[in-house]
Amino acid sequence: MAENVTIARPYADAAFGLARGAGALASWSEVLDRLAAITADAGMLACVSDPNLSTDRLAGLLLDVAGDLTDEQRNFVRVLVDNERLRVLPEIRDLFVVLKNEHEGVLEARIASAFPLDDATLASLKADLEARFKARIDATVTINSDLIGGVRITIGDEVIDASVRGKLASMVAALKNQESSNATQPL
Repeated sequence: MAENVTIARPYADAAFGLARGAGALASWSEVLDRLAAITADAGMLACVSDPNLSTDRLAGLLLDVAGDLTDEQRNFVRVLVDNERLRVLPEIRDLFVVLKNEHEGVLEARIASAFPLDDATLASLKADLEARFKARIDATVTINSDLIGGVRITIGDEVIDASVRGKLASMVAALKNQESSNATQPL
């Protein structure tokens, strides 16, 4: 949701500034992952929605469940609770990861493969992508049997479709273009 991203952006920027200043980007990333998972839980969502639960009690509950946090991280949680922003924690986490990756020169790649990739194949694919994009690649692989064979890679706005389904679709489009151009030529 675009509205949630707009609401989450200043909090992600603040968390990133605190994390970078403390040299704790990895720690903050881990904490935000944990907090996003906790607040996505149905029981916690019920607590967040409960008008009878005070903000102090809600913050205390969340902090008890969250585990070991620094003072800055605990204060960040309190600010989110006070401003009723717990529901956008997944978006805060996602935006934080984008800022962290930009800072560290990392690009996220979503790789859809028709079949499971072994470690050597994935390492080779990542090396090729790192050479092409001149950045470290953090890859997430999913299996999509609809691809028939090959892979479909998404990095930011760029899509590299090396799947059999993608190649077939390209061939169909090329044949249709050729048919239409032949149909418009005079005899």
